[in-house]
Order: sequence, then C-alpha cells, then structure tokens
Amino acid sequence: MTTTQAPRKKRSLPWFLEFYNSNVGRKGVMAVSGIVGLGFLFFHMFGNLHLYEEPARFDEYAESLRGIGTPVFSHTFILWLARFGLLGAFIVHLHAAFTLWWKNRNAKPVGYERQQWIEATFASRYMLISGLIVLVFIVYHLAHLTWGLDFLNPSFTRGEARANLVEGLESPITAGWYIIANLALGLHVLHGAWSMFQSIGVTSPRFNQWRRNFAIGFAAVIVLGNVSIPLAITTGLVGV
Repeated sequence: MTTTQAPRKKRSLPWFLEFYNSNVGRKGVMAVSGIVGLGFLFFHMFGNLHLYEEPARFDEYAESLRGIGTPVFSHTFILWLARFGLLGAFIVHLHAAFTLWWKNRNAKPVGYERQQWIEATFASRYMLISGLIVLVFIVYHLAHLTWGLDFLNPSFTRGEARANLVEGLESPITAGWYIIANLALGLHVLHGAWSMFQSIGVTSPRFNQWRRNFAIGFAAVIVLGNVSIPLAITTGLVGV
C-alpha cells in the first residue's frame, strides 16, 4: 500500500514583503517614501537660497551639513546616514512606482484606459515621463555639483560649494537643462503630493480642495525656488 505525501506548504514571506507585494502596500510605500522625498526637496531648496546672502554664507551652510552631529558623531557621519536613507527611499519609490505602473498597464482593458486618460490631469498623464527626466537629472546633478566630474564641471574645486554652483551654472545650456528638469520635477511633485494622501487613506471629498491647494502650492514653491538659481546665475544677478 502506497501513501501519498501531502504537498509542501509554500513558505510565506516576511510580513513586510507580503504587505509590499499588495497594491495597497506598494502605494503606501510610495506615499511614505514620497513624503521623505518632499521633505528633502523643501529643505534642499531652502538651503540653496543662502546663495542670495553674502558669499561666505553659502559655503558655511554647505560645511554645516557635513558637521551635523559633531562632536558626538564623526564628521560627515550623519550626512552619509541621511544620504543612504534618501537613497533607500528613492529606490523603493522607484520600484513601487514602476511595478504598479506595469501591473496597471497589463491589467486595464483599452476602454478603461481611454476613460482614465480623459479624466486624468496633465501631471498624472506624464508622471512616468517626468519621473524619468527627474531620474536622469538626479544622476547629472550629483555628477555635476557633488562628484565634480571633469567633463561636466572642469572648474570644480572640492569644498568651494558656492563657486562650484555659480561656475557650474554660468552656461546658458546647463542652466536651461536645470530649468527644464525642475519644471518636470514640479509636474511630478504636483501629482505626487496630491495622490500620496489618497495612498495613506485620506480620501474624503471634503479634503480634496485642501489636497489640491497643498499640491499646487508645494510644487510652485519648489519650482520657483530651484529655477530662480540658474536664472539668477546665468543672467549675472549672482556671481562668484
């Protein structure tokens, strides 16, 4: 007499991976990582506005970022911790966004897609394109003003944050690229700031106007603050 073995029970994933594998989980992760990104964008933009103060102030600001946490922690330790945290948030945001887009693209019937296209805002229609532009710009921005690669910024001098910024954006072509990228960033932030509330469960119609005003206001502040810098430099209003 032969006995049949019961099929092995499929090993379950850890709870956080099970949660992430669901649409609700990925939207939640996108919202939380998006909030981290929005916070960084605001403080990064606000800090860069020190450019409009006396020349030494911007370099002092840049050096203060490296010294956060000293003397308790070593120089740049907290800065690198924040960088890795931002990198992690960026990676999960990118992965969640792409996998949700891919899943929705393959699941929706054509008629539904057409209806969604009619109802969607301009920012939401081009969310993927604006996101790709922002991705390319982040890599370029790091290579241009943080890593100081010679072929992008031959006059780069480590530790001279203000001079690197001004000399790096004196070219109208480079300044134009920064402006275009920040306009794409504004579109991405506009829809992201609106939709993240829905992802974390704030869906009541009475909050919709508040959500819309917040998204428009936040995106406008980020774009105007960031775009003002290449415009001020390339027009000569701010110099070394």
